[in-house]
Amino acid sequence: MPAYEPTIGTSRSGAVAEIRIGDGSRRNALPGRAWAQLARQVRELGAGRSLRVLVIRGHGDTFCAGSNMTDWVDADDGYVEESFAQMEAAFTTIEDCPVPVIAEIRGVAAGAGCQLALACDLRLMADSARIGMPIARLGILASPAFAARMVALAGPAATRELLYTGRLVDARTAVSLGLADEGVPADQLAARTRDLAARIAEQPPAAIRAAKQAVTAALAPQRKAAAVNPRPAVARSDFDRAIGAFLGRRSDAAPVPPAAS
Repeated sequence: MPAYEPTIGTSRSGAVAEIRIGDGSRRNALPGRAWAQLARQVRELGAGRSLRVLVIRGHGDTFCAGSNMTDWVDADDGYVEESFAQMEAAFTTIEDCPVPVIAEIRGVAAGAGCQLALACDLRLMADSARIGMPIARLGILASPAFAARMVALAGPAATRELLYTGRLVDARTAVSLGLADEGVPADQLAARTRDLAARIAEQPPAAIRAAKQAVTAALAPQRKAAAVNPRPAVARSDFDRAIGAFLGRRSDAAPVPPAAS
């Protein structure tokens, strides 16, 4: 297993809490145990009755480039499947958090990083950022839950195209598709996130929590239908070949294809 030990940092300012993904290296790509840590921290923060808003951002100039592929080198099938289960548990924990969760997206949100953003309630995206699911070329088999999050926001047609091609889209396109709520100049993104969080936090907390519960209930049938994945997480031969090829080229980053819009 890799020596890389990423951090999932937390901080609190009044009614607003922040989770910061990674340490800035490897585009904040996370191994399985870090996804499990993320889920624990979301649960712990969400249990506090004084919390009104949770913000998730990446360390430095990148949101999250997905999963750290060095974590899967020479890993057996059980470890790979468990890694994907830990990712999914983190996403559903965010969806089930009792308060609104805002994703502040810089750089790239790709693969599991895209799913992390889509699991949040609101997404503010730097105008220079990109988002998408470039997983097919890695032999990763899109799960019903992965597809359902994108379908709920962008619809089935756009979801098919993005999953089939693996392209990443810029902020303007993401907003037009429904994958982001707002594109913001990069140097104004932090201030815009603070403003949005403050506007939510000043509302009556019971009403905001009820609104979150209402939307969650409305999406419950779709989430239930997508909860069972009849396939393994990866096509193993394609997966091993893709990881080996990529890590042979770049051992310090996660795969990010060129932008397209």
